[in-house]
Amino acid sequence: MSGVWVFNQNGVVRLVESPGGDSCQGSARRKVLVHVPTNEVVTSYDRLERILSSLGWERYYDDPDLLQFHKRSTVHLISLPKHFNKFKSVHMFDIVVKNRNMFEVRDV
Repeated sequence: MSGVWVFNQNGVVRLVESPGGDSCQGSARRKVLVHVPTNEVVTSYDRLERILSSLGWERYYDDPDLLQFHKRSTVHLISLPKHFNKFKSVHMFDIVVKNRNMFEVRDV
């Protein structure tokens, strides 16, 4: 992820992805996860699960509050919030890092 680290008056630091105005929250661009081979935007967990499954990822059902995927040949674990509306760019980048050249995150 790129951006600027900003300190607030209380000394708390946060990453601002799109620096610009006083209200950086509103200027941040929305991001989408794209499956590179098909150039398809991932719009649901069903579609994501099908893609990950084809790449050798297996679904774990241990935690009812998370969607988790593990790949036997690695130590990697992908943990996602249960509801797709809570799927954020940090989750997208985790998928990209663990599946090089298969996914990318794009600005909308």
